[in-house]
Amino acid sequence: MSNRHFQIVVVGSGFAGSLMAMIAHRLGFSTALIERGRHPRFVIGESSTPLANLLLEELADDYDLPFVRPLCKWGPWQEQLPHIGCGLKRGFTFYHHELGGAFQSDPYLHRQLMVGASANEAMADTHWYRPDFDQYLVEQAEALGVTYLDEVGLSRVTEEKNCIRLEGNRRGTPVQLSAEFVIDATGPRGFLHRSLGLAEKPFPSLPPTQALFSHFTGVGPLPESFHSAGRTPPYPPEQAAVHHVFPGGWVWVLKFNNGITSAGAAATDAVANALEFRSGEPAWRRLLERLPSLGEIFGPSNAVTPFIHQPRLAFQSAVITGSRWAMLPSAAGVIDPLLSTGFPLTLFGVVRIGRLLSNHWQRPSFVAELEGYAQLTALELETTASLVGALYATMDRFELFKQLSLLYFAAAHFSETARRSGQAHLADSFLLCRDSIFSSELRKICEAATQPFSSNGADELAERVRRVIKPFDLAGLTDPSRGPWYPALDPELCLSPNLSLQQSLAEGKCPRRG
Repeated sequence: MSNRHFQIVVVGSGFAGSLMAMIAHRLGFSTALIERGRHPRFVIGESSTPLANLLLEELADDYDLPFVRPLCKWGPWQEQLPHIGCGLKRGFTFYHHELGGAFQSDPYLHRQLMVGASANEAMADTHWYRPDFDQYLVEQAEALGVTYLDEVGLSRVTEEKNCIRLEGNRRGTPVQLSAEFVIDATGPRGFLHRSLGLAEKPFPSLPPTQALFSHFTGVGPLPESFHSAGRTPPYPPEQAAVHHVFPGGWVWVLKFNNGITSAGAAATDAVANALEFRSGEPAWRRLLERLPSLGEIFGPSNAVTPFIHQPRLAFQSAVITGSRWAMLPSAAGVIDPLLSTGFPLTLFGVVRIGRLLSNHWQRPSFVAELEGYAQLTALELETTASLVGALYATMDRFELFKQLSLLYFAAAHFSETARRSGQAHLADSFLLCRDSIFSSELRKICEAATQPFSSNGADELAERVRRVIKPFDLAGLTDPSRGPWYPALDPELCLSPNLSLQQSLAEGKCPRRG
């Protein structure tokens, strides 16, 4: 295996790396997939979204990957691949807590937000149990003919005139590979960022944050205090990405169908240091003491993987591409698990690099297209960071937090409907960051949310959010009779046969009520 040459080498065999390697192989490139560790393995990043699943469907169809198709919805997954662990995700559930006090619901749901993503279980999204999911995709890549090498510790990369050379070690034996193009799918602060000595680029709008997480068994259900008497939620609240928000941070809870629950906390440095996140499990216990309602849920639980502390959560590489290499968005940067933004960001990148290899390989346009990919990836990361930073700034003002989050949900629902209706050009970027009006207003609103202001200022900011999202609202988010529980609407009802998506919106043909 030493000194072998490939046209494409993908480094990192998470789901995105395996997809990228299979796409390159389908396009006719000699392709190698290189992995530092071994599968199955624990990895963070587990909750999908409708937009991510639509992108995954497109990849499966465009590159003849039929074994990927069942992974795009809960129903087909359970029918065809029940041995691969996953969780049922009907939407996004938020509860607001005060540190030191038990959660109490109220008739007006001031401390809750639920946004439905699917009208039924069969069409629902999923949480991906990554030890099973990633291993399955690696196995499919090998079956297609991708050369797969695991337990390879790459230590050096050298860019030469006609190739890029990778050197390392596999099980005590030196390994040397050369490639015409390298794709980095190793995650934040990954292989190329380290090996090339690239600088980090800060997110000015995002506070410094840390994370602490593990997998658990024996996690209990939501206590009665989370239920609202006399009201039926739009979906079972735990069939979701559950966000327990408190001033300065939040806890995620994702339940899989194999008895495992993924849970962790992301918090500002001030909160994380006060709880001593670096201590691992003792910090988790301290957090549960400060959030007694969560303590009730996790009281009987056991961590089945060692706690992982990330002392710095957010990351962005100052350089994303070179003449013979590119980072997937998951390697170029990471923001926060909040709102499950990682999967669609990464899959947009997989789609774009696939098209770049298909349409521009060895053409004069390749370099310019590669630069364009880097610019758009950075723009999407920075736009996401702007919104997440505003959400952190308002975790102590939950009514405003809820309104700001609707910027995400409006953009996501619009993008999903555009893709379903064959009008993807209307939403060809994450968070509509290439829509000049929406993107500009989002950034202005998010910047304002990080500044001190009065209660009147909060009301004015919430009204600005409603004005911005109204032209894109396919989810009834601007209908005051629906919030803060928003059952999923069928976005296809918005489409008239002879009207574009935006025309349907303008003519009021989209449903505003459930």
